[in-house]
Amino acid sequence: MSGGFVHPEYLVSPAWLAAHLRDPTLRIFDCTTHLLPDPPAAYRAVPGRADFEAAHIPGARFLDVQGDLSDPTQTLRFMCPTAARFQAALRRFGVNRGDRVVLYSTANLWWATRVWWLLRVFGHDHAAVLDGGLAAWRAEGHSVATGPEPAPPPGDFSAASPRPLMATKQDVLAAIGNSAVCTINALTEAQHTGAGGNSYGRPGHIAGSINLPAARLIDPGTERLLPAGLLRARFAAAGAMDRAVITYCGGGIAASADALVLIMLGHGDVRIYDASLSEWAVDPALPMAVL
Repeated sequence: MSGGFVHPEYLVSPAWLAAHLRDPTLRIFDCTTHLLPDPPAAYRAVPGRADFEAAHIPGARFLDVQGDLSDPTQTLRFMCPTAARFQAALRRFGVNRGDRVVLYSTANLWWATRVWWLLRVFGHDHAAVLDGGLAAWRAEGHSVATGPEPAPPPGDFSAASPRPLMATKQDVLAAIGNSAVCTINALTEAQHTGAGGNSYGRPGHIAGSINLPAARLIDPGTERLLPAGLLRARFAAAGAMDRAVITYCGGGIAASADALVLIMLGHGDVRIYDASLSEWAVDPALPMAVL
């Protein structure tokens, strides 16, 4: 255990990344997406390619989470792709079987953690998130590159059969009232209570779930993860450390930040409700609650 994390290898510092930039087996990706309000209950997902071309970590490439790493056959956005689609995308971006992948964002941490979780689903555990993202990289005085990056040679990445790390609507329904499962809402407190924010169709939260916002995992001054001891205390207070966990949000994105932290803390049974409130809130037969 390092710094209180059981699995510190899933997070790297800007200093570590700067020291390994010339490693030929390192692959760096900017995963930025912006969700722009589109009232009354929707939003537009805008890939952060312009941010990438304005400034990115040297050698990084840009990943469009929706366009490159989601299932285009689904009505809902950001749904987990098939193994074949995921493998084709990673090969196109030059990723090989043994490569170390580092993920970051210029926006919220959870775009990087979403891709980290997808890599985990398809059997690639040699990946990490850059602590603090591009903001921390620049704050430490490291250089940035501009403009598009040239296309890399194709990689030989191989996607394994999907691990059962994504929960379904039926799994979440079965968890309601089940004391062995802790369902966590990673959205804001206002969204959880029903007081404000994007409701995804109906205000509030999945009945029986508790709220641990992904934004509360991060130091707002540095954009880095909070210390492991504090994070462990928060998840323990939520009753998550000794039960199976299902995390959710609006579309399975912010939920991945909670999931990453739980895995780093040593939790062994965590799933993400992939469709999250994008599916749940629009179905009046599915129970929701407000506070």
